[in-house]
Amino acid sequence: MTTKTKQPKLKHELGLLDGTMLVAGSMIGSGIFIVSADITRNVGSAGWLIAVWLITGFMTITAAVSYGELSGMFPKAGGQYVYLKEAYNKLIAFLYGWSFFAVIQTGTIAAVGVAFSKFTAYLIPAVSDDNILFSTVIAGWHFNLNAAQLVSIVVIVILTYINTKGVQSGKIVQNIFTFTKLISLFGLIIFGLLAIKGDVWHANWSNAWNLHNLKADGTDSGVSLTMVAALGAIAASMVGSIFSSDSWNNVTFIAGEMHNPKRNIGLSLFLGTLIVTIIYVSANVMYTGVLSLHDIAIAPKDRVAVSAADAIFGNIGTFVIAIMIMISTFGCNNGLIMAGARVYYTMAKDGLFFKKTGTLNKAAVPEFGLWIQALVASLLCLSGKYGDLLDMISFVVVIFYVLTIIGIYKLRATRPDAERPYKAFGYPVLPAIYIIMGIAFDILLIVYKPQYTWPGLIIVLIGVPIYFIANRNLKNEVTHEVPA
Repeated sequence: MTTKTKQPKLKHELGLLDGTMLVAGSMIGSGIFIVSADITRNVGSAGWLIAVWLITGFMTITAAVSYGELSGMFPKAGGQYVYLKEAYNKLIAFLYGWSFFAVIQTGTIAAVGVAFSKFTAYLIPAVSDDNILFSTVIAGWHFNLNAAQLVSIVVIVILTYINTKGVQSGKIVQNIFTFTKLISLFGLIIFGLLAIKGDVWHANWSNAWNLHNLKADGTDSGVSLTMVAALGAIAASMVGSIFSSDSWNNVTFIAGEMHNPKRNIGLSLFLGTLIVTIIYVSANVMYTGVLSLHDIAIAPKDRVAVSAADAIFGNIGTFVIAIMIMISTFGCNNGLIMAGARVYYTMAKDGLFFKKTGTLNKAAVPEFGLWIQALVASLLCLSGKYGDLLDMISFVVVIFYVLTIIGIYKLRATRPDAERPYKAFGYPVLPAIYIIMGIAFDILLIVYKPQYTWPGLIIVLIGVPIYFIANRNLKNEVTHEVPA
């Protein structure tokens, strides 16, 4: 007589504080320190700079509280993948999971990893991206491996290893680094507000709503924007702010490891997104008080926070920000890595991903999923620029956010009697506003930044044949398992 080995199960070891720290920690990476330069070049005014962050914050919080309804209905590992499957079908869910694996999560991990290494170079110049370690030409393609890419990959591997040791290990790293970065950011904002320069503030806010483009050198382009062009400028600006505010949904992926997920997931989403929105808007108000719009727009390598810190603290400001960003991006990537593998785990349970990904190791975490995620993210570190990944991710991720929120309306109609511990705040108005804004954002992005949006859409569509191949293989397996 043979006995089956008892398989490990996901452990409920995360509480409300852990969930909130995961939301905030996964959202705050390097974006808030960098992207305001590009936003300022697009909108050309202090009022619209803040408006872009407020619009993004409104969209993020609205989406988060809407997801609270779905998380209460389906408190399972996999989060958004599960919501799409329940609202639509396995194909839509798989396209999200595939995009998540190919671009959304792995691309974000890569982009945050690259940001970590770039700011490490302030303290250790030897790990700069200018330090080329290896160079070759492959079929006419020039490939360079620089020190910054190598550091990015090493950090991804280290964090992946930590998370293979159990959810407690990942939680400890997440909470320590998120608390540290929140305190640091609040400190920077407070010191910055105390150091506001009256003449700079007056100059920036005297004509705060004059929407216009700035050139790369910070001077006025002299081109008057039509209504459509103005909307395009706002949409182009929001690429950076949406990327900086993304990954708030990571807490839904680990629902299978949360205490009382029906309550705590929704609360974590609201509290985490609210905290980050307050920080982001406050930081940009501070930027406009210590730096002229010209200085924000032409900040060296778009590192606005470095310029602001130099204005506040003097020469030591550069090192202050470098350390803050290293802490921020390290903690951010830990959250992304920890949460991401749970989506692949759930997909594998549905027979739509590598079978081994659906198993847990002795520490009750999906180790194989963690390592293949690390592999793809590492390849992306080698392949592209931070901005390329940023634009592609923002477009694709909003598509699926919109679909998921539309799913709330669909489920209200098809499952009116289902248990809903939370109901979407402001339903049906606020979720509808998000849907309209999300669709408008993606349409404008297709028009104004097609070079990065179309590749993202193509990656999603590649998932269609992969789905049917995976589904066919699953049916064959089931057929072979049924006794004749």
